[in-house]
Amino acid sequence: MIKARDVEEGRLPLFEADEAPVAPLTSGKVPSYLADHRKRLRARFLSGGAQALPDYEMLELLLFRAIPRQDVKPLAHKLLETFGDFNAVISAPRTRLTAIKGVGEAVVCELKIVEAAAHRLARAKVINRRILSDWDSLLTYCHTTMSHRDTEQFRVLFLDTKNTLIADEEQARGTVNHVPVYPREVAKRALELNASALIIVHNHPSGDPTPSEADIAMTHQINAACHALSLTLHDHIIIGKSRELSFNAEGLL
Repeated sequence: MIKARDVEEGRLPLFEADEAPVAPLTSGKVPSYLADHRKRLRARFLSGGAQALPDYEMLELLLFRAIPRQDVKPLAHKLLETFGDFNAVISAPRTRLTAIKGVGEAVVCELKIVEAAAHRLARAKVINRRILSDWDSLLTYCHTTMSHRDTEQFRVLFLDTKNTLIADEEQARGTVNHVPVYPREVAKRALELNASALIIVHNHPSGDPTPSEADIAMTHQINAACHALSLTLHDHIIIGKSRELSFNAEGLL
């Protein structure tokens, strides 16, 4: 929710035989059963892709690099139990990850590399593209970057006269139910970028994208600021956990 004050200012494995037995922390040379398990898991991934592996085995592949001499399957399961799914694990804040026994800087680094790569891949499909004609790619990008955040984030997508995305900027971060937004600053930034139109996006960590009264009021004030400067506000999108809400589609803009 954006407050008014700021407006003005355990799935089973596919191949049971490939399971590595649970083992305590080891040192020195990697035991043969672990080396064989890792080799088979990598081979299955290379031959069948991500769809051939459940979430915990995808996490194992990441953890292999960070923890070279230990059975990482128990930690993969623990991460999924804590955060819910693969996407939530790699998107989890560093502080929450390191609170889990067995997760150190090396593990966090591997997870965050994958998260950053996912963001870049999704962004590459929308930046410098005419995004109004490829709305699905835009929504995919927004969900990839925002749906698993545990605090609110406010982003602005700036478009040129052909509705090509020329810039994507995070304007503010907030708490679990509030992010500060300043309509005049949004409009001012659009002029600095020589943008002609924009789309605003923010997330609801609760998972429910239903707009609050403050969200609606903020949108109307940004729209008024844009109108005064001959800018077009195409939409305000609220991103939830598994779905989104478009102000334009709902007749709220």
